[in-house]
Amino acid sequence: MKKVFKIEVDCAVCAGKVEEAVKKMDGVKSCSVNFITQKMTLEADDIDGIIKDVLKVARKVEPDFEIEM
Repeated sequence: MKKVFKIEVDCAVCAGKVEEAVKKMDGVKSCSVNFITQKMTLEADDIDGIIKDVLKVARKVEPDFEIEM
């Protein structure tokens, strides 16, 4: 399943770091974080089951990172 989330990330470098960190997570097939549009496209088998973990990983890279549900 693929889903697009509205996010808040402060800079393009942070967006790239978040994208790379999320891609390494178990269960994530792909992830794309776009700083300009403030959107994250996430593909995983169980998005609802891992979204909280995605947020935790993203906040390790960028403490101000937010995902609008």
